[in-house]
Amino acid sequence: MAYKPQYCAGSSVVAANRRKQMDPAHKLTKLRDVTDKDIVLIMGHRAPGSAYKSAHPPLAEQQEPACPIRKMVTPTDGAKAGDRVRYIQFADSMYNAPCQPYLRSYLEAYRFRGIDPGTLSGRQIIECRERDLEKYAKDLVNTELFDPALCGVRGATVHGHSLRLDENGMMFDMLQRCVLDKKAGVVKYVKNQIGEPLDSEVKVGKPMDNKWLKANTTIYHSLVGSAYRDDAEAVEYIQRIHGLRVKYGFMPKE
Repeated sequence: MAYKPQYCAGSSVVAANRRKQMDPAHKLTKLRDVTDKDIVLIMGHRAPGSAYKSAHPPLAEQQEPACPIRKMVTPTDGAKAGDRVRYIQFADSMYNAPCQPYLRSYLEAYRFRGIDPGTLSGRQIIECRERDLEKYAKDLVNTELFDPALCGVRGATVHGHSLRLDENGMMFDMLQRCVLDKKAGVVKYVKNQIGEPLDSEVKVGKPMDNKWLKANTTIYHSLVGSAYRDDAEAVEYIQRIHGLRVKYGFMPKE
């Protein structure tokens, strides 16, 4: 019988949303259409339309020794072309954002190839070959994983995920990379991910309403969403893991 991954424990809506996002068989719902050009502008690694810079010659031109692993693993387009490695980094508000740092690393490892995801305190970064990154970034921004008001593309000075939302429901950003156009009701980036001003603003769509956010969040929150303690299955699982780790640390005879 084939093994069926469980992804994570929990009987709550939050746990179900986490499993859904991690499962590569689940097709992520597309909610907006940020163009390739606009994704490149937000990341700020190259000018739209410019050639990709390389870290090494294309694989087809290299005289590599015979390797059985190389025959087994198909290189990504970026690796095949010799692209340099670049990154995109996200911050997600604790107030019912649709995704969150640890989950981003998990789901990216399940869904994408040739990546190096990393989770820090309140931020999550993904590094890979540049043309692969641009393709992955479109999924990360255009789908249910992203909300324009509660998720931010922030390469530096990422603080704000744990602060209260402002009067417009926007997550705090010290560099003010994105602002809410109150007349149009859409969020637009006026700076790239490291805070450099853009020549042209990038619209990333309207923020989702509170009902949708509460139904699709992957963050436990006792005040604005689902409390972690109310998810008995998740609590039982984490208590078991914690207990086993403590016992192992003391090297019990039993």
